[in-house]
Amino acid sequence: MNIQSNSHSLDFSEIDKPIPRDANTDGRLIYAIGDIHGCYSQLKSLLKIVTNDATQRANGRTPLLIFCGDYIDRGPHSSQVIDSLCWLKRHRPFDLHFLKGNHEAILLRYLYNPSDSLSWIRFGGRETLSSYGVRPPDVNAPLIDHVRARDDLMTQLPVSHLLFLENLELSVTIGDYTFVHAGIKPGVPLDKQVESDVLWIREEFLNYNSQHEKIIVHGHTWFDEYPVIEPNRIGIDTGTYETGVLSALRLEDGEIEVLHAR
Repeated sequence: MNIQSNSHSLDFSEIDKPIPRDANTDGRLIYAIGDIHGCYSQLKSLLKIVTNDATQRANGRTPLLIFCGDYIDRGPHSSQVIDSLCWLKRHRPFDLHFLKGNHEAILLRYLYNPSDSLSWIRFGGRETLSSYGVRPPDVNAPLIDHVRARDDLMTQLPVSHLLFLENLELSVTIGDYTFVHAGIKPGVPLDKQVESDVLWIREEFLNYNSQHEKIIVHGHTWFDEYPVIEPNRIGIDTGTYETGVLSALRLEDGEIEVLHAR
């Protein structure tokens, strides 16, 4: 499979130049959106860019938006992000797939059993609790304080948000592409992948240079504000909570293109 460019030679503008790609999307116009992490303003900007772009390119097709997980934590506005995604799900201006990220998984574990996931507070839970108006406990606080925070969050969490979190998908495959949050375990068939790998895997997947069954589009790991485009995978997490850049990947038959919101 031949790529005529890589991530670090892209023009860093709102929409980058198209990159020829020997892969198809079964005729679909697809936008895959990277990790949002509570950055509501970048999400709003990127959705406007995607909407304008899709209006020009759809040609009678219904665009498909695939969100690659990690909607919450780290950034300041997780509740607003989930609320906007619930709005999209209700009004469906596009076809939609919402994938589960490891941050959603650990939030759900905190809701079900706080003692099983106290570390969530350390890597983003503090910001998410605050966004719902809940006073976050210290990670080393007594368990009763975490139970209190869990109970307060359940009081503040809209039912639509909880249903959204509980019904996220693990993967979706269209044409020559499979979309997941973190990656896949190399050498394991796509239909045999386990949730822990799809949500958490890093080095074993990132360092694998051979082809997979499909080209894997994923988030979870970022290096800078540029997506990583390799022959066997495309990483679209651009660390928006630190870089300020949220990215989307537009895929069509024979072509990919990167869109950014700062």
